[in-house]
Amino acid sequence: MQGTVDGFRYGAVTPVAAYLMACLGGALGLRCIVRSLLNGQSWKPGWLALGAASIGCGIWTMHFIAMIGFDVEEARIRYDVGLTVLSLTVAIVVVGIGVFIVGYLGAGRGALTGAGVTTGLGVAAMHYLGMAALRLDGSIQYDASAVGLSVLIAIVAATAALWAAVTIRGLPASLGASLIMGVAVSGMHYTGMAAVSVHLHGTTGEAWAGDSPTSLLLPMLLGPIIFLLLAGVVVMFDPLLVLGEGERGRSGTARRIAARSAAEQLPGADAAFAPAVTATASAGGPQPRLSREPYAHKW
Repeated sequence: MQGTVDGFRYGAVTPVAAYLMACLGGALGLRCIVRSLLNGQSWKPGWLALGAASIGCGIWTMHFIAMIGFDVEEARIRYDVGLTVLSLTVAIVVVGIGVFIVGYLGAGRGALTGAGVTTGLGVAAMHYLGMAALRLDGSIQYDASAVGLSVLIAIVAATAALWAAVTIRGLPASLGASLIMGVAVSGMHYTGMAAVSVHLHGTTGEAWAGDSPTSLLLPMLLGPIIFLLLAGVVVMFDPLLVLGEGERGRSGTARRIAARSAAEQLPGADAAFAPAVTATASAGGPQPRLSREPYAHKW
C-alpha cells in the first residue's frame, strides 16, 4: 500500500529553520573564501577548508532539519547513523573540491563549470545518501523527472555560489548572495522530496511507537551546528574578513587625500612633487616626512 507522506509535519518551523542554517553556512563559507583572496600572506588552504566545511555543514544541517518535518503517517521512521555521517562527509569533501578549484584557478569558464558540476553533483549525492539512511517498513520510490530537476538545481546553485565566492567582496553583497544560496539549496531539497513516494510493506499500527525522528536527528545535528557557531566567532573577530575590500579601499583613499594635502602645504614645493607623493601613498608605500622648516645646506 502507498504511505501518506507529509514533508511539513511541524508546519513552517522546519523549512524556515532549515533555510536559515543554509544561509548561515553559505554566508560564513563565502566570507572565509573572500578572506583567502584578500590577503596573500594568509594561510590560504586553511581559509578555503574552513569555508568549504562551513558551506558543507550548512547544506547538511539544512537537509536534516528539514527531514525532522518528514513524516509517513503509517510507518515509524528511523535513520542509519553510518550513512547519515557519510552524507556529511560527502557534503564537506565535494564542496571542498569546488572551493579549492576556484580558490586557486579563479572564476574562469572552465574552472567554474568543472567546480560547479562537481559540487552540485556532490550536494545531490549528499541529499540522496541522507534519504538512503532513512529506515522504515517500506520502500522509497522516486519520480525520475523531479530527481533530475533537483540535480540541475543543485548544479546551478553550486556554480552560482562558487562564482559569488571569488567575485563578490563586500560584506552586504556576500550576505545577499548567501540569502539567494539558501533559497537555491532549500529549493533543491524540497524538489527532491517532491519526487518521493513510499510503498509500505504492511501496516503495523506503530506509527510513532519508540523514538521520534526529532530525538534521533537532533543529537546528530548538534556537532555541525556548534561548528557553524564557532566559525561565526572566527568571522566576527577577523576585521579583514568582516570588512573586506571596502575598508581597504577607504583607507587607501584617506592616505591619498592626506598625502596630497601635505604636499600642497609644503613651502616652495615643486608642482610635480604632489603627484609623486600621491602615487607613493596609493601604492601603500612609506609616507614622506614633510617639514615646513627652511632648507639648510651644510658645506
